[in-house]
Amino acid sequence: MRTKSTRWTPTLILLLGAVYCLVPIVWVVMASTKSGQELFTTFTFAPGSGFLDNLSELSSYRDGVYWRWMLNSALYAGFGALLSAALSGVTGYALAKYRFRGRNALFSILLAGVLMPPITLAIPQYLLMAQAGLADSYWSVLLPSILSPYGIYLARIYAAAAIPDEVVEAARVDGAREFRLFRSVALPMMVPGLVTVFLFQFVAIWNNFLLPYIMLGDDSKFPVTVGLYSLLQQGANAPALYTLVITGALLSIVPLIVLFLGLQRYWRIDLLSGAVKS
Repeated sequence: MRTKSTRWTPTLILLLGAVYCLVPIVWVVMASTKSGQELFTTFTFAPGSGFLDNLSELSSYRDGVYWRWMLNSALYAGFGALLSAALSGVTGYALAKYRFRGRNALFSILLAGVLMPPITLAIPQYLLMAQAGLADSYWSVLLPSILSPYGIYLARIYAAAAIPDEVVEAARVDGAREFRLFRSVALPMMVPGLVTVFLFQFVAIWNNFLLPYIMLGDDSKFPVTVGLYSLLQQGANAPALYTLVITGALLSIVPLIVLFLGLQRYWRIDLLSGAVKS
């Protein structure tokens, strides 16, 4: 029989984890409201009075290059995640519903790709892009982001669980071709899983630093992660830029919050539909 103190242990652990995750966010919010002088002279978690000035200076810095970085991040993450979800959906469906020689071996290779740290692939990817003449271009960041072993793994698991074999066979008996079967029958059932793949890949590409840092030399093509890093490096000689970096970091997480809140309804719909079916 569990004692009262034991029952509270999981809640306490979750609260400690929440505090650990939220404290840096609270610090960024508070620091973004401070002027350059307030940032180093006031209490860490005390609000300041310079948020609007910081926002204005950030927007006017180098003719608004920060917003160019944000648009670049939206381009890389949006198109990269969309193409990755589409490729993951097709591949995951094929691995789940088709029987062909080498299927298990191919899936094992994909699992090995999930376990491989992305940092080990950055230099080979750069060399390949350089050989193809695509280094320092938008394609050098987009193309490596399209293939996601983890996304294919999730899509395969979801397709196997969400698409009954009986439904697939019934569609084939009715004369549906394979492409129409996938588009009209399988794809609607896979939407919640593909939304999850899209969200995971969007966040991964948006937060990615190493790949664009290696691939890009023109700062007009930088995503917001690399752009803020370049500002931070300049801050060693110009401390006033620190407030711009902090304000930019705060604004950079807003699209992720909006995206998560906008897409979470797909998970709710999926859970409700699963409850109705059961």
